[in-house]
Amino acid sequence: MIIFITGGARSGKSSFAEKLARETDGRVIYIATAEAKDEEMEKRIENHKKRRPENWITIEEPLYVSKVLEKIKKENYIDDVKFVLLDCIALYTSNWILKDFSENIFLQERIRGEFLKELEEMLKNARKLNAKFIIVSNEVGLGIVPEYPLARFYRDLLGEANQRIAEASEEVYFMVSGIPLKIK
Repeated sequence: MIIFITGGARSGKSSFAEKLARETDGRVIYIATAEAKDEEMEKRIENHKKRRPENWITIEEPLYVSKVLEKIKKENYIDDVKFVLLDCIALYTSNWILKDFSENIFLQERIRGEFLKELEEMLKNARKLNAKFIIVSNEVGLGIVPEYPLARFYRDLLGEANQRIAEASEEVYFMVSGIPLKIK
């Protein structure tokens, strides 16, 4: 089962996802996509880690979540694991774009194609798990059209990723000011 949680920045997405995962008596695998590239991000990551129970397994993977899910299945981690929590698709998308970004439209299409292929592989591998898979992402399509090509490319690609994830999910929640609204 795939559960998708989306909403604006600081809307309570991660806290809600962690609350769902804590409701199990089994273990949780937490897949973190953030990279600590500056001091402020290091602090954010540290704060996230402190919130997690000690028995949760944390795997840091900025680009190839599909391979992590494949490894989880192959190595039978899943026997006592009830939830796999991925936080978050917004950073995952950003990582893919920034590893190779160019304002050249043909290179952007290559990045888009590679990223969406990885995303589909991730969703395929998630369906093979014998655990609930929670995916967290930001909704960035509620604002104005960004002024710069990088921001527009990011907004468009994340929006496309969110749509594909929502379609593949059995449950979808939209977070507003800490309140989850179940929309699917």
